[in-house]
Amino acid sequence: MALDEDLISRMRAAAKNLTGITENQMMGGICFFHNGNMLGGCSAQKTGERQFMFRVGKDNEETALSRAGAIPVILGKRKMGGMVFVDEKLCDQNTLKSWLDLAMDFVGELPAK
Repeated sequence: MALDEDLISRMRAAAKNLTGITENQMMGGICFFHNGNMLGGCSAQKTGERQFMFRVGKDNEETALSRAGAIPVILGKRKMGGMVFVDEKLCDQNTLKSWLDLAMDFVGELPAK
């Protein structure tokens, strides 16, 4: 994975009104955190695929996967429950904000780290 400044800028813009947001470079991309808990991220694959990732929680996973462009996060052979990748082409700023809202429904309830 590689850093993608366009995706990072789009995620920053969508998250600009959220408090407690920090960023950390990891997993080859940038991850965004709310009060120390992973909220989501963005990356570009060597194949050229560009995507956002959201931590929606297991209770919201079915809802998330019913949305256009969402697929489960699979690292190696392990499915990461409660996490989804979303094709960046299907995320205008309003859609991106709605994904962050869904992720905040879960992450916003977690205790700060």
